Amino acid sequence: MTDDAVWRPLRAELARWIHANRCARFWLRDDDAVKPGDALEQLLALGKKHTVPLTLAVIPANTGEALAIRLRGEESTTVAVHGWSHKNHAPSHEKKQELGPHRQLSTMTGELRSGFAFLKEQFSERFVPVLVPPWNRIDPLLLPELATSGFEGLSVFGRVKAKQAAFLPIINTHVDLMDWHGTGGCRDHGELVAALVGELQQRFDGSDEPVGILTHHLVHDESAWTFLRMLFAVTAETPGGRWVSIRELL
Repeated sequence: MTDDAVWRPLRAELARWIHANRCARFWLRDDDAVKPGDALEQLLALGKKHTVPLTLAVIPANTGEALAIRLRGEESTTVAVHGWSHKNHAPSHEKKQELGPHRQLSTMTGELRSGFAFLKEQFSERFVPVLVPPWNRIDPLLLPELATSGFEGLSVFGRVKAKQAAFLPIINTHVDLMDWHGTGGCRDHGELVAALVGELQQRFDGSDEPVGILTHHLVHDESAWTFLRMLFAVTAETPGGRWVSIRELL
């Protein structure tokens, strides 16, 4: 299919929002940022060109001054806490988790507080008090500890779960560009557009949750960059959708 045919369903869905005098909200979270580099430059340039606010989920143990210096002046970019070291502590037969039930709560809480304090000091005005658990997984027993550790929001993947929302505002992502269990590259563009349209239809019918796009700039192939460029361009064509900052969502 041509690009135009691939993107036609999204254009049609956004037109439906316009005709209903409504506007869908999108936001973008990019995981695993640690330092400046060509891929990050490409992401920042795309966001700036299309006026799309970006939230970088930064790994505290692996980052430092270089990234903080690079992001100074990037007013539409925010930094959230991506766990502590993005290290898996689950056994091989379980899904990967850094913040799972495999360690003492006090240990994990201590790491998260250290990561929070470090990123707040390093990134100053770019910092937002939101936790992004590595692999989007977190032990429910850890949730009550987040607010007392300074966090004001939690961001994972998929529909909001009541047991999580009971403790903090939830700002989730819903469409991941990458095919983690297949090619390792970008998912089929038609499949991604269908996922976006499905999320928008669900919101049109009643949910006011913003549609979260999940990216990983460090592993993007050219197909992922092409999809992102097209998504930004298509949403810029119409008032049927707008990109919002995580600050607005908090």
